[in-house]
Amino acid sequence: MTQDSLEPRLLIACAVAREAGALQKRRFLDRDAMVFKFKGPQDYLTATDGEVEKLVRGRLLSAFPGDTFLGEEDGGQVSDCTWVVDPIDGTSNFARGIPYFCVSIAFVLKGVALIGVIYAPMSDELYAGATGMGATLNGEPMKASTATSLDRSLIEVGRASRQPQAGYLAMLDKVMSAGMMIRGAGSGALAVANVASGRVDCCFETHMYSWDCLAGLVLVVEAGGRVNDFLAGDGLVKGNVILASAPGIADGLSELVGVPLMA
Repeated sequence: MTQDSLEPRLLIACAVAREAGALQKRRFLDRDAMVFKFKGPQDYLTATDGEVEKLVRGRLLSAFPGDTFLGEEDGGQVSDCTWVVDPIDGTSNFARGIPYFCVSIAFVLKGVALIGVIYAPMSDELYAGATGMGATLNGEPMKASTATSLDRSLIEVGRASRQPQAGYLAMLDKVMSAGMMIRGAGSGALAVANVASGRVDCCFETHMYSWDCLAGLVLVVEAGGRVNDFLAGDGLVKGNVILASAPGIADGLSELVGVPLMA
């Protein structure tokens, strides 16, 4: 797919993300009407998740009727042209009244993620990028950080409750022993976007689903960072480990946590 054919998809994804984010914000600010339940331990679900996913699905498939859609809440199907969407990443923040969440939209062509768009409505920040076209934050180019030393680096981490605790604790021990500072803010998509913007130096999680991180991984690569081969195997449908890093610490971090990175 050429840049000329990617650009319209990127522009529409950005417009849809802003519309979805505006809906998120309206529902978030109406605290009296907030209702949520749990899909599992610490796994929040609100009515807004489904409402936003329906909006995004409708907009994207109306614009590109030959494509398919894979969403966190209602699933979907995978084809050569698939949109992968998390309607609210950071749902626990959203439900608890913490203004740190986003909508995440990725486009995958024949098993390769080519477009990534993330919009955080409470800060009005739009992260957008496409393969070969760079990555931007509110229209300004993004670059991964210039960090070169693990003991001067900030790593953003998260833990999926569905994963064994032992692996997560072992990872924390390794990164703390290397002198890294740790941050976790409750949104995997924004964690990866933070690597692309240079706000943090790297992020790691033992398992994420594609709708949580795929858009961010496109952004990191376009911002000059490095990532693991998340889509290896059944990553698109079943998820995978995720590692994203600024280039100057990538090899050392990869060796430390035992996750290979793509060149």
